[in-house]
Amino acid sequence: MKNLKTIVIMSGMFALMAMPLKAQKWEHLADTPQMGWSTWNKFQGNISEDIIKGIADAMVENGLREAGYTYINIDDCWHGQRDGNGFIQVDPVKFPNGMKAVADYVHSKGLKLGIYSDAGTATCGGMPGSLGHEYQDAIQYARWGVDYLKYDWCNTTNVNPQGAYQLISDALRAAGRPIFLSMCEWGNSRPWKWAREVGHSWRTTPDIWCDFDSLRVFPGYTQFGVMQCIQFNDSLRQYAGKGYWNDPDMLEVGNGMTENEDRAHFTMWCMMASPLILGNDLRNMSDATRNIIMNKDMIAIDQDTLGVQGWHYCDKDGLQFWFKPLAGNDWAFTILNPTRSDITYELNWQDFNLTDQQVSGLSTDFGSKVYKVFNLWTHKQEGKTSLKSKVDRKITVKSRDVVSYRLSL
Repeated sequence: MKNLKTIVIMSGMFALMAMPLKAQKWEHLADTPQMGWSTWNKFQGNISEDIIKGIADAMVENGLREAGYTYINIDDCWHGQRDGNGFIQVDPVKFPNGMKAVADYVHSKGLKLGIYSDAGTATCGGMPGSLGHEYQDAIQYARWGVDYLKYDWCNTTNVNPQGAYQLISDALRAAGRPIFLSMCEWGNSRPWKWAREVGHSWRTTPDIWCDFDSLRVFPGYTQFGVMQCIQFNDSLRQYAGKGYWNDPDMLEVGNGMTENEDRAHFTMWCMMASPLILGNDLRNMSDATRNIIMNKDMIAIDQDTLGVQGWHYCDKDGLQFWFKPLAGNDWAFTILNPTRSDITYELNWQDFNLTDQQVSGLSTDFGSKVYKVFNLWTHKQEGKTSLKSKVDRKITVKSRDVVSYRLSL
């Protein structure tokens, strides 16, 4: 008991430190943005062992595992109470066989298990937080076989974010099991400025909700629509890269927006090299939803090994033009129409001779290079780019939709 008490005291002391120690996060868990599924957007606190097992089955049966979706993340409200020694337990009604049994089942399907906690005294859902129990919680997660931790920021009065996230990062490392650390303090302390060596991804926005372009305001906090998340995230590309990703929150595809809006939502997360964490009920989804989240050509843009977040290059005629440099001198090119009307645009490739001076240093060089044009949603070749300054094609981008290409030499 003496050693256990020492751990708890040390946890509390380090949580109050204003400056982080040397980072100890696990490496090579995030060479590309993480992919998986989370309970929160669809189920919130109404979760159970049976739901998690059913989702694991569905991920395998639907081919999502092979498409790259790896993690099944249990968000808030899985918690029971702490035992007499301070170790967190699961809710015995929701998870009657315990978290280790759930992890074993998920692992048996070739998937990984994620879990949730909070840097404060309580989680956002009122469950026990990790403040003062950081090393104990990390040990417990390792015992259970957890692979991923989402670490939230509710009930954190007078807690320093750099110290708190450094502490849980060090605790996870000390526990001895490689665990992905997803930081979720909503961008309040600008973690992209300091957390590269601490966590594997960090939220850049408030929570998303299932709407394309509006805010949902509550007393004390506001939720963002898809376009608000894009706007907050798209100026931070210089801070993302292999091992550390900007996170504009989880996906709402399949939860009630239109097919066009879902397609635009998914495309822009891929263009921004964002984590792809699904939030719909995978056991019961439409063919349209399945085709969007299973688009392997678009997923390849998100998971590209160059590891560069896309670039919001310009706006014109109501449209947004985005470029993402890819490995092998390829480019992803997306035209986003955020408006409520279809827009037809006359494309001249010479209008887009650009150099990514901010991150990759790569240039499109449409004046001297000819690219093959592959439509990432129709999965068809659409000719080549032109060396001449002329209208190459007329493109109609539907309302709240995208046209997206891969350009290859």
